[in-house]
Amino acid sequence: MKNFDLSLINTQNKKAICVFCSSSSALDKKYYEIAKELGRLIAQNGFNLVHGGGKIGLMGVISEAVQLNNGKVIGVLPERLNIEGIASETDDEIIITKDMADRKAEMRKRSEAFIALPGGFGTLEEILEVITLKQLKYHTKPIVIINAEDFYEPLINMFEQFYKQSFAKEDFKKFYFIAKNPSEAIEYIKNYKHQDVKDKWF
Repeated sequence: MKNFDLSLINTQNKKAICVFCSSSSALDKKYYEIAKELGRLIAQNGFNLVHGGGKIGLMGVISEAVQLNNGKVIGVLPERLNIEGIASETDDEIIITKDMADRKAEMRKRSEAFIALPGGFGTLEEILEVITLKQLKYHTKPIVIINAEDFYEPLINMFEQFYKQSFAKEDFKKFYFIAKNPSEAIEYIKNYKHQDVKDKWF
């Protein structure tokens, strides 16, 4: 009878956190340290990682940190980005999708929570989409924006303009959480209880 690796089974059954983040290798080193800390905390708190499947920038740093702490990494890449030098060769599982829309859908499907680290256009688009989908009641999963080094302060101020000028209801703040650091983000996810918004979304 074949012996099964129970540690592998336990790893595969863990819940996963999806992290949206930069793939740039030209950032200040403080951002890589934050990504490394988040990866460590994700794994040490019993979660796996779902990310964009890249091996460079914050993507590569966080996936390495998760694996070093015995977590599993699932990378999701569209066909167009499945090229040498960009695609991870070390993720535990790589999923290739037809396009970016399918990629994001696959990442959402495989995740129990979402975190945005500092990032560019893609990161911003991804985190705003999961907030919008939560607003429209497509999911009730926790969403965290890590405002490390006050990176997201302009975005947070933009959100406040939405509320102030009635482009969004004040109650919609319940859809996401602004964390100061990775530790605060993980604690929020671990203790998360969905709060329904009674107001209509429109």
